[in-house]
Amino acid sequence: MKEITIKKENAFLSQFATKSENSRGRKVVETPCPMRTDFQRDRDRIIYSKAFMRLKNKTQVFFSPEGDHYRTRLSHTLDVSQVARSIARVLALNEDLAEAIALGHDLGHTPFGHSGERCLRALSSKGFEHNEQSIRVVEYLEKSGKGLNLTFEVLDGILNHKISGNPKTLEGQVVSLADRISYVSHDIDDAVRAGIITEKDLPSVAVKILGKTTRERINSMIGSIYNASNGKNKVVMEEDVSNALTVMRDFMFKNVYLTKHAQGEEENAMRMIETLFNYYMKNPDKLPEFYRSLIEKWGIETVVCDYLSSMTDRYAVWAFEELFVPKSFYVKG
Repeated sequence: MKEITIKKENAFLSQFATKSENSRGRKVVETPCPMRTDFQRDRDRIIYSKAFMRLKNKTQVFFSPEGDHYRTRLSHTLDVSQVARSIARVLALNEDLAEAIALGHDLGHTPFGHSGERCLRALSSKGFEHNEQSIRVVEYLEKSGKGLNLTFEVLDGILNHKISGNPKTLEGQVVSLADRISYVSHDIDDAVRAGIITEKDLPSVAVKILGKTTRERINSMIGSIYNASNGKNKVVMEEDVSNALTVMRDFMFKNVYLTKHAQGEEENAMRMIETLFNYYMKNPDKLPEFYRSLIEKWGIETVVCDYLSSMTDRYAVWAFEELFVPKSFYVKG
């Protein structure tokens, strides 16, 4: 029962952890679940959401890679969740809250990864940020517009998971670091698998501090967070390890993320999203009924971004082909 979980939290979690019974609650008050805490309930709502299911067909780094073991937006999300739980555990923070934030942090991501995000940001006069869109998804788009009615703490962690964010809970700070640890560490794996870089190409100054393998690097960073944060009201890495992660991240941007190998189809993908954006802006009646119903409240531009960002990579390709690619036909005779 839920009472057992709450007793365990009070007995074993850090004084700085976010206890379930101290949550600031939901915008719409609900009858509490007798079995699950509010954070456990949020985790379940996210896992069973349509937006979460779509992550399996959204790009992480590489567009339509030839191979079964490249990461997608879903596998990245699961990586972040695992790392976040590990950090929360060693710091005696609330694992359920960290997990819920991690599972929801990328729900608003576009098709075609950050290329799609950059495209919508350029097209919309209001801009576009995937963390803000994740909040729109869980508050206004899921469950046919009813939203998931998540707790304040989970919403705050999702919104503030980017480097520029300022999470109000330590668990939110955990996820922000776990996101960076995960995408740098695991994207190295994918880039090596793709033949873009080799382990020998990695900056030696960062390898010396973080380690030679993915396992060593992740363990080093989690251990560093423990050393710098245990018993404190903040979650940070030791300075030398944090600097090494920054060096490795900068290396990945220069040699992987912004190269023709990772962005080989970016121009085509962005042209496709731009074409779809302009089409729906001029033809809002062609939007699905649910999205048409949102226009009066939110405006056509926001709703078109809602629709396009919800698409998986393959659905975006299908929608483009349906609208703009001539259909094959056969002449009888």
